[in-house]
Amino acid sequence: MGTIKGMTSSSAASNAVSNALSNEGALAASHPLMDGRTADSPLITAYRGGKPSRRPVWFMRQAGRSLPEYLKVREGVAMLDSCLRPELASEITLQPVRRHDVDAAIFFSDIVIPLKLAGVGVDIVPGVGPVLDKPVRTAADVAALPQLTWEALEPIREAVRLTVAELGKTPLIGFAGAPFTLAAYMVEGKPSRDHLGPRTMMHADPETWAALANWAADASGLFLRAQLEAGASAGQLFDSWAGSLGLADYTKHVAPASTRALDHVRHLGAPLVHFGTGTSELLVAMRDVGVDVVGVDYRLPLDEANRRLGGTVPLQGNIDPALLSAPWDVLEAHVREVIAAGSSAPGHVLNLGHGVPPETDATVLTRVVELIHSISPE
Repeated sequence: MGTIKGMTSSSAASNAVSNALSNEGALAASHPLMDGRTADSPLITAYRGGKPSRRPVWFMRQAGRSLPEYLKVREGVAMLDSCLRPELASEITLQPVRRHDVDAAIFFSDIVIPLKLAGVGVDIVPGVGPVLDKPVRTAADVAALPQLTWEALEPIREAVRLTVAELGKTPLIGFAGAPFTLAAYMVEGKPSRDHLGPRTMMHADPETWAALANWAADASGLFLRAQLEAGASAGQLFDSWAGSLGLADYTKHVAPASTRALDHVRHLGAPLVHFGTGTSELLVAMRDVGVDVVGVDYRLPLDEANRRLGGTVPLQGNIDPALLSAPWDVLEAHVREVIAAGSSAPGHVLNLGHGVPPETDATVLTRVVELIHSISPE
């Protein structure tokens, strides 16, 4: 894993939290990483810096939105409800693997599910996004937050178990929202363009911010741990809104919480990925929270990202989602450019530089996968 620099007392405290929750901390012998199903898969091999048998590719938000079968199965079911029905969440997770022959499934859920399961009032409002019943803006608000329990995560574990039973040798990637993104929603109470509320709290009331970030870190870490222990072969921390931060604020006010979240799972030995949007200037700091792989969005070429990171970790990315609707010759040339740029890194997993746009033609994604698989990993 990447080196965790500047270990602080809060980091030590987070290790204590992780150890207290670990239940011996080892993956079961029947886990896909341990019983031989996924350890040598193209995805896990590339995540670990090895030479895969074929170029691995998966897409963020591949489960849903652009798939007609997803729209059909979701008819009449609210977003958060669909995440908490194990059979439905499993089916949605599996759909893009069947259709596209991607090299990994990404667990279908939502970053606010840990809030919902903890008892925080939150819902996904169509056309808006996550909306909380009551924003969290004071020390008293943070102190009143309920704690996410291991028992409450049983629907997540069950969905993972159902999914892994169907995937065979294809690995499942677990995911969680990074503490900053989760806390940003909690402070604003809804999506925000500039995240002024959480950025202000960091400086105006740093103790309250730290307490909230730690709460979010433990919720996200426990959520990710439930997925990994139930059968996910890798984990990804999504920091959707970290790009709104400068490096100094990220390093001081956010990185310790991301480290704390990952402290819940790093002892399990599954590869860990960190991805954020608009984070070109934060890549080194994001690596240094202690991950194996850094995801790069579409704004920065992978060879430049690798240069900034000193060639220390495999990369994931970074096909521009906007080009999925371009003429095929334009898209193909772009995919080949991304592959060429990624070849400089110790390992490379193809992905988009953000999520699949809802208007994407699903047959184009299948064609992109076929193209990537046709290009020798050598």
